[in-house]
Amino acid sequence: MRQEFRALGKKVGEARQDLEAFACPPGVTQVTLSSDEFTSLCPITGQPDFSMVRITYEPGDFCVESKSLKLYLWTFRNEGHFCEALASRIASDVQRAIGAKRVEVEV
Repeated sequence: MRQEFRALGKKVGEARQDLEAFACPPGVTQVTLSSDEFTSLCPITGQPDFSMVRITYEPGDFCVESKSLKLYLWTFRNEGHFCEALASRIASDVQRAIGAKRVEVEV
């Protein structure tokens, strides 16, 4: 059965909170996704914070679809957060979306 994606293969011009998933291919035991274009706002000054984010997880039955992850990370562009809170939130959202066995996030 073919899965319908809301973002993959489509023109999307806005940030999205939802993380899409696909069935984990056989033999995949660890996945690392990273971006050096991650931005958020400093919660104290309101100035942009530019950083790198690296997400490493051990998938269960599903993996995160990378375009939906890019759109999800975009949602933080206009939000004020400390790095520690961002890492915790991203890890929780990834775990909830795919039921990962383990998730580690570096911001």
